[in-house]
Amino acid sequence: MRALVVGATGATGSLLVKQLLFQGIQVRAVVRNKNKLEGLGANLELIEGSLLDFSDEQMTELVKDCDAVISCLGHNISFKGIYGKPRQLVTDAVRRLSQAVERNKPVKPVKFVLMNTTGNRNRDLDEKVSFGHKVVVGLLRVLVPPHPDNEQAAEYLRVEVGQSNPFIEWVAVRPDGLVNETTVSEYVIKPSPTRDAIFDAGKVSRINVAHFMSDLISDSELWHTWKGQMPVIYSAQYA
Repeated sequence: MRALVVGATGATGSLLVKQLLFQGIQVRAVVRNKNKLEGLGANLELIEGSLLDFSDEQMTELVKDCDAVISCLGHNISFKGIYGKPRQLVTDAVRRLSQAVERNKPVKPVKFVLMNTTGNRNRDLDEKVSFGHKVVVGLLRVLVPPHPDNEQAAEYLRVEVGQSNPFIEWVAVRPDGLVNETTVSEYVIKPSPTRDAIFDAGKVSRINVAHFMSDLISDSELWHTWKGQMPVIYSAQYA
């Protein structure tokens, strides 16, 4: 099994790469600097470059022979990262990677996992939020470009890829407030948030998110449980 990881050198993406390798999965990772992930073994293939600079032909070759595509892409927490270009980094990556998979017409559907956020609602479900929550999210859409980017990326999978695409199956994983821990701990998976992501957020460690996403790829029963959905993950002690 081979998985393509984009956003592989980020705080969560680098942990995901290690989890996948630990499970014996071959990893192809797109990185801007190979030095950040070198030395992790023969099962790691590093492709140096900026993903959105790849041509359609390069993108098609990139996803070729991959059983899974996992996006841990996100905007850097800096003024340039939040307000600079590309404004739709995550959405454009999800769209172009999905189209590349479809051009290859794989015999077996490719698993597409998107790391998203609990700040994004799953519009397939009746996820009720308070008026105050709606006001804050409305402001985020206007003032903080990464928020609508995350929303639109998940919407591309939900609406454009959909539930019956012959070439792609997907899961959009929604972690709550991310924290750093060194080891995997107990965590819980819910179909929708059980806490308000704005006013009463829970927490989850990045390594737990990485563990869950790698298990989605390797565990067919777990995949069947969550495909086409947007599960929320909390570390048990913070749920």
